[in-house]
Amino acid sequence: MKKLGLLPKLIIGIILGIIIGTTGIEWLTRLLVTFSGIFGNFLGYIIPLLIIGFVAPGIAELGSKAGKLLGITAGIAYLSTVVAGILAYFVATLILPGIISGGEIAESGITVSAFFEIQMPAIMGVMTALVTAFLFGLGMAAIKGKAMLSFMQDFQQIIQKVIETIIIPLLPIHIAGIFARMAFTGEATQTLAVFGRVFIVVIAVHIGFIILQYLIAGSVTGINPFKAIKNMLPAYFTAIGTQSSAATIPVTVKSAQKNGVTDEVAEFAVPLCATIHLAGSTITLTICAIAVMALAGNALTFGQVFPFILMLGVTMVAAPGVPGGAIMAALGLLETMLGFTDANLALMMALYIAQDSFGTAANVTGDGAIALVVNKFARAKA
Repeated sequence: MKKLGLLPKLIIGIILGIIIGTTGIEWLTRLLVTFSGIFGNFLGYIIPLLIIGFVAPGIAELGSKAGKLLGITAGIAYLSTVVAGILAYFVATLILPGIISGGEIAESGITVSAFFEIQMPAIMGVMTALVTAFLFGLGMAAIKGKAMLSFMQDFQQIIQKVIETIIIPLLPIHIAGIFARMAFTGEATQTLAVFGRVFIVVIAVHIGFIILQYLIAGSVTGINPFKAIKNMLPAYFTAIGTQSSAATIPVTVKSAQKNGVTDEVAEFAVPLCATIHLAGSTITLTICAIAVMALAGNALTFGQVFPFILMLGVTMVAAPGVPGGAIMAALGLLETMLGFTDANLALMMALYIAQDSFGTAANVTGDGAIALVVNKFARAKA
């Protein structure tokens, strides 16, 4: 089992959960539901700490980096992420109502409860954590002090260790508990059918946005956009395998250089974008959020989703380099800004992680388009 990736484990968890729930063995289903409840409360506790641990040092490190092109690269990356989210919202609101009917998951009236609950109140609210992270990050960048930055980097490593050794390994069991409950109450089959439809929409929007990015980059630089995309394919497929933008950096740099980006720009822009440019992940999070809420018969308005997208672009700065890092960083926003319940968050994690590798692939391929534009600015300044 240790050699299996997160996605296979997640699929096994879903299958086992459905089998346990459909057999009608109430005590076993309740046992899994009990675990899911405790795990969900632990997630609620860790979210504010995760935001501080990753956003604060991420902002501080960005502010401490020298170079005239830092502001341009960061601005383009953030704009790309926001535009990706907006595009995803309008595509989702146009297509999803045709494939997900409101309240499609019918309630059977059958319920199953946990044996007991363990409450784990968070140290602070999510918005308090965000403000604190911004304050610490900007403050550390302003004073250029190393002591607090070193402390925050150590704190970041602690939180990442928690994600890698507790949250990610136990996540399949948590998902198994969610699907065991849904199978017990008769909701699992409809949910999985919706998952398949949403997955196709997400991948299609990823590909469409990659083409849009390179059409814009091609119009700015004069390069053939489709030839540029072809040169980036090694990075795209490497990211599908690694599920990490950071782990794909060497391949992304080489692919960008094939498109004529100078060594200096490629080695600066690509690593920077690997931590701040998450257009593919934003597309996935936006579409999946709308789909999960649609399952319960709730529609998200643009007025609700747009602030979420704006905050998402900042919150996922330096998202952990582990599978599912972006969704972990976004959990707090989903809960506070979009009104997600624990069950909604669990479905969201399952749906997101199922295509995490494709979101990462879209991220790194877009990094190559940004590198092309930044390279144009660098030549103009030279």
